Amino acid sequence: MSRLSIPGSGLAKGLAVTLRTMTKKTVTEQYPDVQPELPPRTRGVIGLFEENCTVCMLCARECPDWCIYIDSHKETIPAATPGGRDRSRNVLDRFAIDFSLCMYCGICIEVCPFDALFWSPEFEYSETDIRDLTHERDKLREWMWTVPAPPALDPGAEEPKELAAARKTADKLAAQQETAQQETTRQQAARATEPHADEQARAAEQPTRPMGDSKQQTDQPGPTSDRSKPRTTGDQPDQEGRE
Repeated sequence: MSRLSIPGSGLAKGLAVTLRTMTKKTVTEQYPDVQPELPPRTRGVIGLFEENCTVCMLCARECPDWCIYIDSHKETIPAATPGGRDRSRNVLDRFAIDFSLCMYCGICIEVCPFDALFWSPEFEYSETDIRDLTHERDKLREWMWTVPAPPALDPGAEEPKELAAARKTADKLAAQQETAQQETTRQQAARATEPHADEQARAAEQPTRPMGDSKQQTDQPGPTSDRSKPRTTGDQPDQEGRE
């Protein structure tokens, strides 16, 4: 059995809501004189960090409105080592987003594997001409200055894998540098001791005379000439016989 409605009950309920609202304090923000306090993850406009873009085209393919336009070309990179193979890479020529078509779903930001797109809370970019709502890469790069910093991690949360890998790489590099520095110090110390070692080796190679031999050489008379020797009787001429 349906309840009987009292005539005018709907009007009374509406007036009750109006009366409750009239008694509350107003929360009107005086925009644009006072800027609103927006949440940090507000979807205002998309910024482009061009250095991270590899022209993989994932954002353009996944966009449901097809409002992202990308042009690029390939460049050949010479081999870094002799005999190596040349490599090719994509170079970004154009990256544009048509915000007159964008539905602010954020799919392009989520699918980007290299973190080249970010949300900015800025929303004051209305234009009188709809064609000006297509922001090229220079304009998208300017929006990066308005991207807020990421929120701090929870103190009890695990360390991100990216930070752990980066710290491990940094520690490994520091250990290699320390080992190289120690090796350099050891080589310098070895070079400094080489002259002394050579002198000691030369001194060891020189022959040494025993003390007895030197004494004997001192006691022996030196060689004398025939003129200094006195003549004996046999050596004198037989003058008497001649006489």
